[in-house]
Amino acid sequence: MLDRLSEKLKQILNKVREKGKISENDLKQSLKEIKLALLEADVHYKVVKDFISKLEKLANQESLSKTLTPGQQIIKMTHTVLTEILGEKQSKIRFNEEGPTNILLIGLQGSGKTTTAAKLALQIKKMGYIPALIAADKIRPAAIEQLQIMGEKAGADVFAGGVNQPVLNTIHEAQQWAKEHKRDVLIIDTAGRLHIDSELIQELKDIKNAIPIHETLLVLDALMGQDALRMADDFNKKIGVDGFILTKLDGDARGGVSLSIRSMTGKPIKFTGVGEKIIDLEPFYPDRMSSRILGMGDTLTLIEKIEASYEAGELQDISKKEFREQFNLNDFYQQLKKIKEIGSLESIFNLLPGQFSGSLKHLKQNTDNEEKTLNKVEAIIGSMTNKERLEPGIINGSRRRRIAKGSGTSVNEVNRLLNQFSAMKKILKQQSSKKSLIPFMR
Repeated sequence: MLDRLSEKLKQILNKVREKGKISENDLKQSLKEIKLALLEADVHYKVVKDFISKLEKLANQESLSKTLTPGQQIIKMTHTVLTEILGEKQSKIRFNEEGPTNILLIGLQGSGKTTTAAKLALQIKKMGYIPALIAADKIRPAAIEQLQIMGEKAGADVFAGGVNQPVLNTIHEAQQWAKEHKRDVLIIDTAGRLHIDSELIQELKDIKNAIPIHETLLVLDALMGQDALRMADDFNKKIGVDGFILTKLDGDARGGVSLSIRSMTGKPIKFTGVGEKIIDLEPFYPDRMSSRILGMGDTLTLIEKIEASYEAGELQDISKKEFREQFNLNDFYQQLKKIKEIGSLESIFNLLPGQFSGSLKHLKQNTDNEEKTLNKVEAIIGSMTNKERLEPGIINGSRRRRIAKGSGTSVNEVNRLLNQFSAMKKILKQQSSKKSLIPFMR
């Protein structure tokens, strides 16, 4: 996520950090390099100009801190301005307190709108609401079926109506259905087009005129660059939007859209898509994104992801001495599934501060292999009986051959897993009288 921009900014700021004293020339050179890094990242030139102007002004006005070195102050100021450009604070969905909240998702074909609708439903469920999805895309083949599949993954009902039924009829029926079935949030997945045309705009206007829309969210592909900014401006002028959901941000190494869109439209980013899984939609926090870009990590989001995947009390149990001493393959298997729920290894690495993610760089470069390894481990443990998971010591040669055959792996791979588990259990026992291996989970 924004790897190229992040790496360049870290290099620039690291040079500043190493200096005990910063001259006027050092500051000018750093600002010049930051400007070039932003332009290369496809950030809109007006935003770059504003960014550098604010940073220069802040640097000239900033009084020296007794607790921060000059280099650290430049980093702090860069973080401040970057956060301001991104939107300063989180922009939340406005829920209607007097009835169902209607959220209109709009965008072009290929932006990931239908998948995002289901991901958004899952996010809203976590907030304590009962969402439902309305299939208002009657144009794209299999759009309704895709929404139904994704809705099932999110645990949200899908109201489809008839395939040939007019969109407005479907939406009106869905409103009545929602009242009868006590659904308090309706997410409307509208039809997209290959480009913005009069037919698309009219259909969206008709929907907004037919029912009260409380949030109009434009789904944009972050990989589109400056085209996404032009599209955002067009939709905002012709329809009116309340915010944006940026998809495929995990594949965006430059970051031009995410850094430009707030300044260029005056509208906030509300969520970002960071992967293909149903859980891979995150609320957008400008300050946290600034920290990620500058290599400071985002431990708050990581902790929230961990807490969301565990039941109440589970994290405390993991930290207990008894758990570490009695650790078996069942426990190992459950922790593996929790890791997969949190997200991909790549997404976890992106949330770690630079000093940690840097030390794991060799793993980060091979996350595809790591994901395959996790899947193999899961398959091997899944092929064991419950007794074998509780007492790995009973797994002899014939059992190992059976497990390998059942998991589609080799005996060597089964042996490797058992050896790794034995080593891990030994470490956990040694740690039982020391500090927890996962203090941030406590």
